[in-house]
Order: sequence, then C-alpha cells, then structure tokens
Amino acid sequence: MTSLDEFKKNNKTSFLAQEYEKLEQQASDVSRMIEADPSMKDLAKDEMDSLGEQKKNLFNQMEDIVKKEVEEDEFPNELILEVRAGAGGDEASLFAQKLAEMYEGYSRANGWSWRKLNESLSAVGGYKEAAFEVRGQDCFMKFRFETGVHRIQRIPATEKAGRVHTSTASVAILPLRKKTSFEIKPDDIEMEFSRSGGAGGQNVNKVETAVRLIHKPTGIDVRCTSERSQGKNRELAMQILIAKLEAKKQEDDAKKFAGERKSQIGTGDRSEKIRTYNILQDRVTDHRIKESWHNIESIFLGDIEDILTSVDEASKKGFDMSGGEED
Repeated sequence: MTSLDEFKKNNKTSFLAQEYEKLEQQASDVSRMIEADPSMKDLAKDEMDSLGEQKKNLFNQMEDIVKKEVEEDEFPNELILEVRAGAGGDEASLFAQKLAEMYEGYSRANGWSWRKLNESLSAVGGYKEAAFEVRGQDCFMKFRFETGVHRIQRIPATEKAGRVHTSTASVAILPLRKKTSFEIKPDDIEMEFSRSGGAGGQNVNKVETAVRLIHKPTGIDVRCTSERSQGKNRELAMQILIAKLEAKKQEDDAKKFAGERKSQIGTGDRSEKIRTYNILQDRVTDHRIKESWHNIESIFLGDIEDILTSVDEASKKGFDMSGGEED
C-alpha cells in the first residue's frame, strides 16, 4: 500500500494528499472535542463517520491514480516502430514497406496517430529502413510481440522461371516510457547534423535540421528528420536512443535468463524468425504459437487483430515460446 508521504511527492496526487491531511486534522479536532466533553460523543459520531468515508474515498482515488501510472509505464501509449529490410535485396525492401503499411493500416483503424520519423529507400522504392511514431490507447500492448524477423515467400514480378523467392524484414517495437532510469553520459554521444530530404519545400534542404545520434559504447545510432527544427529532432532522437538502449538491455537480460522465462514469447530478439507470409498459399503463420491465418491480402491492409489477439492470449497461458522458427 502506498504511503501518504509517497502520495504527497507525486504531483498527480499531491493535492488529494493535502485534502486527506485536512480531513485527518478535522477528525483529530473532533476526537479532542469528545475527550474534553464525552457527552458530545453521540452527536459527533455522524461527523466522524462522514470524515472516515471521505478519507477512504480520497485514498482510493490516489491509489487508482498511482496504479494507472504504473500500468502506463508498463504499457505506454506511445512507441517507435522500426522496419528494416533483411535478406532478399530489393524484394526485402518492398516487404519491409508492406509491413509498415500493414501496421499503419491497423493503427489508423484504431484511431492511433502514425507519423514517419525517418526513412531510407532502396532503388525500387521500398524501405531499406524506416522508423515511425505511433501514439494511441493500448498501442504498445497490442504491438509488443511484433519484434523479430518476418519472412515472406512469393514469386516476384521479375521472376520469369516462376521460382518462389524468400526474403525477410525485421520489426522492432520500442516503447517510449515517461519514466526511465536509463542515464546516458554526454561523452558517450556523438551528434551529427544534416539536411533533411523529402517533402517540405526548398527550405527543407537549406537548413541542417536532421539529427543523428551515435551511442559510442554500443554503436547504436538514431536518425530523426520528422521535425522542422534541429532542437525538436534532437530531443526526439534522444528519446528513441534511450528506448533502444532499454530494449537492448531487456534483450540481453532475456537471453541471459532465457531458461527461467518460459512464458515469454521470444526474447524480443530481432534475430528470431517469428512469422511467415506465404503469398502462394494465402497463409500467414506465427511460428511461436504454431497458428495460421488466411486472406493475406486483407492482412497486409491492416486486418491483423486476430493475429495480435492470438499471440497475446498465448502469452497469458504461459506457453513455452522462447523462439521462432529455425532456418
């Protein structure tokens, strides 16, 4: 149970904690009055009962606020979704783009905001890599098990012999938490500025607003070009870098204690192959839960609720899903 002192330190509950203290003082005054004049006990009973009920309601309100804060920290309503082309050349970049469009379709259908932060395009227009900001109720709760390698099997339009081509793309889901204990030393950061490309008129190419941060100890780098000012891009890039470093630590911890975490769906490792999209068989298979779905065209448009729900339900049942499918 949270103490009153802790409620007073929390800016979301400090006012209610002060009101609670006032009620305590009133109850103390009434108690002293009864001690001084026991004949007032019966008359004061209703007031004491009322003060007790008010205190109880205030305390419950404060506990609810703190509980919601904890839930929001565990399942924040803001995240970064990254896609990156893997094996398969241009076909892999087209698949990465298709995955991004699938998640965008699902996000918009749920009323979530979807914003592109950065992209690197291949020669055929697909994503070599791209990052998006997603904001909305339960977005991380829904997407949290999408991290990993996704595989597609299809016959490319350029394939004259009709051979099935397999390519991959990785997805990373990075929650943006309001509270973080992760500290980055200024000396560990290398910062680069460049001109943003893409839409926005001539000014976008004249001012160095794009920001790239490199975390020297790990080699992790982040690039942000979505904002018009260098300062805002730097701030957002730092948020993403912290999220990446936290994700790396969790991934390393998960690998370290993998044998003790049988109920975890994967380790959150980007190298795990979690799902295959087979175009010829009109089938999507999640290898962690050994379940398949059809109507792949609809799925790529964002109709993935059944997939996300099935994976989530399997995680709650404590299935041993410590990895995806091997090559």
